Amino acid sequence: MQFGKLLTAMVTPFNDKNLVDYNKVTELMHYLIENGSDGLVVAGTTGESPTLSHQEKLELFKHTVAVSNGQYPIIAGTGSNNTEETIKLTKEAEAIGVDAVLLVTPYYNKPNQSGLYQHFLAVAEATELPIMLYNIPGRTMVHLTVDTIVALSKVDNIISVKESSGNLDAISQIIEETSDDFSVYSGDDSLTLPLKAIGADGVVSVASHIVGNEMKEMLNRFDQGEVKQASALHRSLLPIMRGLFMAPSPAPVKAALRMKGIETGSVRLPLVNVNEVEEQLIRDLI
Repeated sequence: MQFGKLLTAMVTPFNDKNLVDYNKVTELMHYLIENGSDGLVVAGTTGESPTLSHQEKLELFKHTVAVSNGQYPIIAGTGSNNTEETIKLTKEAEAIGVDAVLLVTPYYNKPNQSGLYQHFLAVAEATELPIMLYNIPGRTMVHLTVDTIVALSKVDNIISVKESSGNLDAISQIIEETSDDFSVYSGDDSLTLPLKAIGADGVVSVASHIVGNEMKEMLNRFDQGEVKQASALHRSLLPIMRGLFMAPSPAPVKAALRMKGIETGSVRLPLVNVNEVEEQLIRDLI
């Protein structure tokens, strides 16, 4: 199953009291879909999931499902390092009507590969929703191996992986050893085109908040065989892709959105807004 080529890991807009601003959520959703996104990931890391309460996540799921109204997929970030809590939130998200869930590898408690397999299997058996695995060892210090991903891909409703390991050899092997209906998405904007070249399906993007149409054009040109044009777009977008991570995400992308006239508020502690030097660098990039 594919969710489209370009999914945006959406930031969570806050008001001046640092509460979720649902009017701004609606505006941001419309903006993203009108500017290249095929679907949205809600309450992922870019959405500041570590500092969203359980209830806030549920309200976000309800709101985004209502706004999307079945016109594009809403993928809910329900993963954590607590299997029972992950199952609970996933079931609640399913009842709300999300289209799929994104499950990050359990962080901090550092399970081995057997524990990882059992964790994801337990969640998969508790829901009928499609599941996208999320492998991001740089944040979680836990790495899903190729063998474990391939084994999990045989579970009926585990249908995709967001790969942020940066290991092209391993990702090539995943694509080769999983079935054609198992999709692989880049979790790194800067590796979108390189991973497409080895058979990935698309990207779960942060930069698409700012250059969504350009990224969609890059993907479309590659799929149409216009590889040189796609490569030129990749090179031109690379400074922005990198620049949006000059400070802990999503502070840079929220600053960039503000510069484009889209207000999404501050970030929540322990994150802080970009400083004056970083803000000027971002302004120069966009």
